[in-house]
Amino acid sequence: MGSKDKTIEGFRVHDKDTGSADVQIALLTERINALTEHLQKNKKDHSSRRGLLMMVGQRRRLLDYLHTKDAPRYQTVTKKLKLRK
Repeated sequence: MGSKDKTIEGFRVHDKDTGSADVQIALLTERINALTEHLQKNKKDHSSRRGLLMMVGQRRRLLDYLHTKDAPRYQTVTKKLKLRK
């Protein structure tokens, strides 16, 4: 079982869930963290930096959606992933 499967398992809303906002936010956070590390070593990799900014924006939109739709779930996700706000 890969880290992606573990992430999905930790955040899914029901048994067959692979695409709920919670899961998407968790997967994006994983990718964002890895890319942030990469960019600290490779400061001039601007195309990857653009990808990172796009992922951060996508995650922000998903979090905003979750916040308006289901505030308690939003709280849980942000706490689990240690995201501020």
